[in-house]
Amino acid sequence: MVTKKTPKVVLTAVAIVIAAYILSPFYLVLINTFKNANGIVANPVSFAGASFAQFKTNISNVVNNSNFSFWSAFGTSAIITVVSLVLLALFGGMAAWVICRNKTKWSTAIYMTFIASMTFRDVGKFLGINMLQSIPGIVFAYCGFGGAMTVFILTGFIKGIPYELEEAASIDGCAPEGVFFRIIFPLLKPVIMTVTILNGMWIWNDYVGSYVKQWDLILTAALLAIIPMIIVFLIGQKQIMKN
Repeated sequence: MVTKKTPKVVLTAVAIVIAAYILSPFYLVLINTFKNANGIVANPVSFAGASFAQFKTNISNVVNNSNFSFWSAFGTSAIITVVSLVLLALFGGMAAWVICRNKTKWSTAIYMTFIASMTFRDVGKFLGINMLQSIPGIVFAYCGFGGAMTVFILTGFIKGIPYELEEAASIDGCAPEGVFFRIIFPLLKPVIMTVTILNGMWIWNDYVGSYVKQWDLILTAALLAIIPMIIVFLIGQKQIMKN
């Protein structure tokens, strides 16, 4: 149990251990992108065999792989992710607002349905469905599977927004859609950024392709897949901390 008497040195040490544990997978991915396949198998956790020249070779082999169109897959994944996140934020916010402000049995039932559906998030199990053979179909599926968590988080946040703000806007002649977009939606900015990060990490799927047992290419492609999410997190971290 942490108390005021707990030495800061102990807390710092614990924090360092936890941080090292959490960052260790990223460390393994990063360090092994500078090695060839044999170097990874021989020394997966050390710098032995790592070189910048090999890193450039791995990047080139992934990007120019004849069996896999890297940039096409990257672009498709980016489109699916961005469109899905925008729709989830927009419609998730609308749904959460209506559910939160309409205290009826129906709204409660709908909310509980959202909660119950949070267990279904594996789109991969439904890849045999024809709808998922197109970008609009995949986006629709992601919005469905990700909508539950989005509504759940946004509903909790909206409950803390004073209803008097909406009443004042309505008295001034603001229509319901105006109340949402002018009052509620701007206030949701911090939590929407949080939801975007959470959904983004899930939706940004493994577009790197299959390289069988070529671990140098697998880990290099994984690093390329991680970079966009790191950038998004760094951009939105201030908003996440506010929430």
